Amino acid sequence: MRLSVVLAAFLVVAPINAALAQLADTGNFHIAWEVKNRFRLFRNDADFMGQVAASRGDGVLAAERRLERASGGLGWARDVVDHLCVDKFGKLLLTCERDGVSENYLAPRDHPIGVFVSGPLPPGATCAWTFDDGDGPLRQMTAACEDEVKLRVRYGRTTVATVDVPLGDGTAQRVTTEIAVRDVLIAGLGDSIAAGEGNPDRAVRLEGSFCFRRLGTGTQYFRPSRAGFVGDHSCENATTSDGTAKDWARHGARWMSPACHRSLYSYQLRTALALAVEQRHIAVTFLPLACTGASIDDGMFGSQMTDDCPAVVGIDSCPGSSPAQLSELKDLMAAAHRVQPQRTLDMVLLTIGANDVSFAALVGNVIVDATTERVILGRGGGIVGVQDSQRALDRNLPGEFAKLRVALKPFVDGDLSRVVYVSYANPAMQAPNKPCPGGRDGLDIHPAFGADAERLRAAAEFVDQKFLPTLKALATCDGSQICRDPLKDRMTFVDSHQAEFEKHGMCVHAPDDPVFDRDCFSPNGTSFVSNLVAAAEDPLACSYPASDYLPYAPRGRWIRTANDSYFTAMTYPEGIPATLKPTDIHDALWGVYSAVYGGAVHPTAEGYAAMADAALPAVRGVLGVPEPPAVSATPLPPLNPAPAVAPAPQNAPAPTPQAPLPLRPSATP
Repeated sequence: MRLSVVLAAFLVVAPINAALAQLADTGNFHIAWEVKNRFRLFRNDADFMGQVAASRGDGVLAAERRLERASGGLGWARDVVDHLCVDKFGKLLLTCERDGVSENYLAPRDHPIGVFVSGPLPPGATCAWTFDDGDGPLRQMTAACEDEVKLRVRYGRTTVATVDVPLGDGTAQRVTTEIAVRDVLIAGLGDSIAAGEGNPDRAVRLEGSFCFRRLGTGTQYFRPSRAGFVGDHSCENATTSDGTAKDWARHGARWMSPACHRSLYSYQLRTALALAVEQRHIAVTFLPLACTGASIDDGMFGSQMTDDCPAVVGIDSCPGSSPAQLSELKDLMAAAHRVQPQRTLDMVLLTIGANDVSFAALVGNVIVDATTERVILGRGGGIVGVQDSQRALDRNLPGEFAKLRVALKPFVDGDLSRVVYVSYANPAMQAPNKPCPGGRDGLDIHPAFGADAERLRAAAEFVDQKFLPTLKALATCDGSQICRDPLKDRMTFVDSHQAEFEKHGMCVHAPDDPVFDRDCFSPNGTSFVSNLVAAAEDPLACSYPASDYLPYAPRGRWIRTANDSYFTAMTYPEGIPATLKPTDIHDALWGVYSAVYGGAVHPTAEGYAAMADAALPAVRGVLGVPEPPAVSATPLPPLNPAPAVAPAPQNAPAPTPQAPLPLRPSATP
C-alpha cells in the first residue's frame, strides 16, 4: 500500500518538475539567421555548402587541403566551374539564375536567408513566425520549432522577425530580432597572380605520347599527350588542319575564364569566398576581372591579346582580345547604378606590376639553358636579364603606378585604403635567405630547360631586394614624392605570406609529396625516356601512366614547376591571330608554350590559399567586419542516463498550434 502511494506521487510530481524545468529556461531563446548561398558567384547552394563543410575556422589553406584530399587530388573546382554566374568565356552574367531564382547579379533585389530558433526548445513544438519589412503585408507562417525557416528578404531594408515559442505551461515566449543583409561588392583586378594562373578549374587529362620539335634544331622529343585527342601524335608530316586544332582545344584544361586563365583557385576568389563562409550575415558579390599577362598599360588601361580558347564543345572561335579591366569595371558599376543608384564598390583586391618589369622573360632567362633556344627566344624578347628588369622598375613602374592610383580613386570614393594590394612571393626559395640550387629538377619537361644557379641567384636577389620593396613603397606611399596625398593614396598592403613561401619554393620536396611526384619527377632531370622509339610508346621513365599525376594533391612546393604546368594545364596560345599561329601543333615554339604557358613559376592552389589567409585580416579591416571567434575542440562530457519521466495520460488533449497562447514578456536579443 505504501509503494502505491509513492508511485502515484511520482506520477504527479514528475510532469510538474519537467514543466518547471522548461519554465526555468524561459528567456534563453534567440533567433539566429544566415544568408544562404552567400557567395553569389555560385549558382548552387550545394557548392557553397561544400566550402562551408571544409571550413573549420583554421584558415583557407587548411580548408583547401581538406577539399584537395576529398577530391582525390583532382581538384574541387572541376565540379563547380560549370555552375557559375559567368558565360563560357568567363564574362559575368548580369542576370543569373541561382537556386532556381533569377537574380540581378550586380544589384540584387533580395537575398535568401534561413532563420531558426536557438535555445532549449520543447520537443515537438510548433512555432509561429511573423516577418515585417515595413513594406506590404506581414508574412506569417508556422513550422516545427526545431526547423529552419527559409525566405527571401529585401536588400536595403530591415526585416523584423518575430517568433512565438510555446512553453510547457500553456504560455508562449515571444522573441524578436532584426534582419539586415549587407551585400559586399568586391572587384578583383590584376595579372596572372591575381587571376589564379597555374591552376585550371578542371585540369587537363593526359595519356599516350605526343611529339614535339625543338627550336632551331629540328630534333624531336616525346611527352604525354592530351587524353582523347585523335589527331597525329607524331611529328612526321603533321599539319594542323582546322578540325585537328579544334579537337586539340576541346581536350584541354577548363578555366573559369579561358582567355585570362582566371580560376576559382585564385587568391582573390578564395579570399572573397572565405569572407562569405565566415560572415553569415553578409552576401559577397565578387567581380573577377584579373587577367594573366596583364600589365598596367596593357590589361588595366588597355585591352590585351586573348591567350586561350575555351575547351568547351560548341565554342569554335576566340575573341581577339580581352577588354581593359578598368573599362570593364566602369561598365559593370554603371550597370549596377542603373538598378541601384546607391550601389558602391566596397573594396578592390589588386596584384599588378610583375609584367611591367618583364618578369616572365626574367624567368625565361633563368630556366632556358640551351644555347639555341636562348638565342632565338632572346631575339623575340622572351629572355631578359636582371639589368633589363631593373631599368623598367626604376624608369617605368613609378609613373605607371601613379597613373593607376588616379584611375582607381573614383571607384573607392577617393580612399585608396579600400584597395587591398596583395604582393608577390619569391618563387625560387627553398629556405629563408637560401635560393633553390638550380639544375633540371622540375624542368626536364623540355630538353632545353635547366635553371642556371647563378642566374637563379641573381633573379631571386632582385626579387627580394629590389622588386618587392619597390612595390611596397609604391603601394604604401613610403618615400618622398611617390604620392601627392599619402593619407588618401596609401593602399592597404599585404605581404605576410612571403615568409611562408620562402619555405615552399619550386625546388622544395616533402616526404608526403604524392607518390607520382616522388617516383616520376626525377631531381636529376631524367624523368622522361630519351630514346625516340621507346618514348613514342611511353615517354615516362617511371612505371606510372601520366594520368596518375594529381594536380591538386598537397605538396611541399607551393610553386608550379614547368613539369607541373605541363601535367596540369599543357596550354597552347590558341587565341593568337592566325597570322602568328604556327602551322603545326608539334611546332618547336608550341613545345615551349606547352611547358610553361599554363602557369610555371606561379603558386599552386595551396600557395594561393596561403595568400588568401594573409589577405583576409586586411579585408576584414577594410570592410569593418569582425574576425570570427576562434574554434577550439574539447572532449564532450560523458553522457548521463536520462532521468525517468512518466508518460502523460493517453487521453490528455493534444496542443493546438493554431490557437494563440498567452505570451510571456518579450525577449529581444
